[in-house]
Amino acid sequence: MATDERFHFEGLLLAGACKITRKKLGDERGFLERMFCSKELARSVGFGAIAQINRTLTAATGVVRGMHFQLAASAEAKIVTCLRGGILDVIVDLRKGSPTFLQHIEVSLSAGDDTALFVPRGFAHGFQTLHPDTELLYLHDNYYDPACERGLFPLDPSLGIQWPLEISQMSDRDRNHPVIKSDFEGITL
Repeated sequence: MATDERFHFEGLLLAGACKITRKKLGDERGFLERMFCSKELARSVGFGAIAQINRTLTAATGVVRGMHFQLAASAEAKIVTCLRGGILDVIVDLRKGSPTFLQHIEVSLSAGDDTALFVPRGFAHGFQTLHPDTELLYLHDNYYDPACERGLFPLDPSLGIQWPLEISQMSDRDRNHPVIKSDFEGITL
């Protein structure tokens, strides 16, 4: 992927996913960091418009949230940034026919590292907090639709996710997400 004046895009092992490093401009007074530029992001990863911005706070260390995704017309791409604390961010390719179908990658994000994770449409997303009081900022290119929301069980052995810490908390909703069945062919976008 291209290197831009204000962003560096590092392609990851799952097609379309990438790590975005923001370049700060600064001096003894402080810095300016561009968090979003529709022109640069549209050109590099196809993400040009923001439909929603969400911020989360997770109070405890070891909490797992995920693995969430939305179906078809409500599928969304995300840019995830850690504002405080740190996480192990995990994405799983659910795109029907993808050469990396059901494969996952893990990316560490922490406050101050000037990085974000670009999550393409058709991926499940989740994370585990590595520090207390972790805050995340999500940029979404589509609107949340509760009728199209789905999830995978974060401890599904077929996913092979190795959460680095003992899980301290998980919502009942996430704990009750299904495991992947052998006839699951993926999602069509």
